[in-house]
Amino acid sequence: MQPTLLVLAAGMGSRYGGLKQMDSVGPSGETIMDYSIYDAMRAGFGKVVFVIRKDFEQAFRDTFVSRFGNEIEVDFVFQSVDKVPAGCTYNPERTKPWGTNHAVMMAAEIIKEPFAVINADDFYGKESFEIMAKFLNEVQNKRNRYCMVGFRLINTLSESGAVSRGICEKDDNGNLVSAVERTHIESRGFGAAYKDESGRMVAFENMDVPVSMNMWGFTPEYFRHSKKYFKEFLAENGQNPKSEFYIPYVIDLLIKNNKAVVKVLDTPSKWFGVTYAEDKPGVMMKLNELVQKGVYPQNLWK
Repeated sequence: MQPTLLVLAAGMGSRYGGLKQMDSVGPSGETIMDYSIYDAMRAGFGKVVFVIRKDFEQAFRDTFVSRFGNEIEVDFVFQSVDKVPAGCTYNPERTKPWGTNHAVMMAAEIIKEPFAVINADDFYGKESFEIMAKFLNEVQNKRNRYCMVGFRLINTLSESGAVSRGICEKDDNGNLVSAVERTHIESRGFGAAYKDESGRMVAFENMDVPVSMNMWGFTPEYFRHSKKYFKEFLAENGQNPKSEFYIPYVIDLLIKNNKAVVKVLDTPSKWFGVTYAEDKPGVMMKLNELVQKGVYPQNLWK
């Protein structure tokens, strides 16, 4: 059974200023998502599922299904604030959905095989999808064996401003122990520094430390764990209009409760994305360089 790719594409790009998931950056009008789908297909993924908002379903279908709908099976699920387990309540003033793990939960009814989760607006690279596919094929008949593709910090910085990254700690077996979210990381010459809890900037000693770029691998029982923890989350945080049910939140609970093992998979790929509008020219240049090197064709879907 081939693994499935779950693409989180329901969010608006608040810092970028619009639907950056649908912005053209490739030489033939491709989006960053096009490159992710292309890399996933080459790595052996058999289906792609998009998590989107219902109000831009038609735009997604018109843009993407016509491009690669004949190349790979495509499906859609919809994220909205009211999709919560029966009996759960929340602040009626809340309009925004509940974050990345809530988005993952939207696919519980249609994904029955090992699957990878990615952001729509991040470029992960060919090697990352190959590494992920290999892991997912190896856990076909296993449970509670998950993974995270750990990018090296030095390969994930933006030249346009500060970024947020989950700084990961792993044990001697390469399994994830913890992920500490650093919401302000700045590139500084050949290094980088983060803002700690007191507001002080602290230089990183190891620029190869693994960081989470929201590229995760799961088997289907992850949906059951998510539902359980989401109910608990809503009981405690449902009245907070700004609370977020993130993937690392669930992962941390699973690890602490000895419910799952999460392997950190190292990738040499260099991340890039459009966190800021100013990032776009650099992304276009990097993609063009990869085309010139023969990593990608001039037109992905021709």
